[in-house]
Amino acid sequence: MEKVTRRTISFIFFIFSSTIIFLAGKSSAKFSHDGDNNVTALFLFGDSFLDAGNNNYINTTTLDQANFPPYGQTFFGLPTGRFSDGRLISDFIAEYANLPLIPPFLEPGNSQKKLYGVNFASAGAGALVETFQGSVINLRTQLEHYKKVERLWRTKFGKEESKKRISRAVYLISIGSNDYSSLFLTNQSLSISMSQHVDIVIGNLTTFIHEIYKIGGRKFGFLNVPDLGCFPALRILQPKNDSCLRDASRLANMHNRALTNLLFKMQRQVKGFKFSLFDMNKSLRVRMQHPSKFGFKEGEEACCGTGKWRGVFSCGGKRIVKEYKLCENPKDYIFWDSLHLTQNTYNQFANLIWNGGHKSDSLVVGPYNINKLFQIP
Repeated sequence: MEKVTRRTISFIFFIFSSTIIFLAGKSSAKFSHDGDNNVTALFLFGDSFLDAGNNNYINTTTLDQANFPPYGQTFFGLPTGRFSDGRLISDFIAEYANLPLIPPFLEPGNSQKKLYGVNFASAGAGALVETFQGSVINLRTQLEHYKKVERLWRTKFGKEESKKRISRAVYLISIGSNDYSSLFLTNQSLSISMSQHVDIVIGNLTTFIHEIYKIGGRKFGFLNVPDLGCFPALRILQPKNDSCLRDASRLANMHNRALTNLLFKMQRQVKGFKFSLFDMNKSLRVRMQHPSKFGFKEGEEACCGTGKWRGVFSCGGKRIVKEYKLCENPKDYIFWDSLHLTQNTYNQFANLIWNGGHKSDSLVVGPYNINKLFQIP
């Protein structure tokens, strides 16, 4: 895999980190939550659907980084480490909750910013330690990073006040996609059945949730796994036809059924556990099938990349394949690159996550939407 030099990485990190610290400072200028005991913080865990730049600060490859153009061009005007042309779901949720941009855990700078919440997510991460091992921050390590912040809060606020803040915080999680897509992207074969593989992923996620709960977390938001087989990067793996990669989609569906069952079970059995589950799978699929209904012009091809559907993961020209094409207006596209979505798509999803209702066809499953979770004391 292609590597960039440590010197180049250091320079990139300095420039981009300084800029994002400035941007985050700008966006937090209107906030005065510092001494506000009623602030509801936002903690983010998982993969590239939520990663705001943690992978900028680890020794990895450009396959798991997005700190080069044209990433970030639409909103920030420069790359931030987000795998999109602009903001992610988490950025919009923070805005709706009247919070500043939630900083990556590994971003250097004033720890004061981490009092509004912290982003622990890492592009490429999975619930399994083995998923892209050595190149990403897996969910178990993200949990250890969270524990460091919890200790920081105890020192800052004292045991009782910290406990209240931890309980009041909202925990938003996107995990699982890489545990399944990595099998196809790296041409691995399972030594166990699909259902057993899903059981292990869900088992690790269950352990993670219980650990957060044990520390004091009570309010959880989840994104389920999208229809991975229909992502451009996976569709090109079966050149004989234009259909989605069936086994990848099947694993996603199995995961989502198991996740839904897990969350309702925990709601029944675990005192005070509250959750909101966003059906990203269905939300994405309906947009791909009827893009014009949602303001898009292209539902299958990515804005940035090369090859059929621009399914080669080459956006920016810094990865294994250097050639790439860039669309004129990312807002017209659902997919930004062959594995990730545009700011416009994330904006629509964030609106659904925040405002989702209780209709039978609702894309928010469970008794709460994220807005209601923030309102619960």
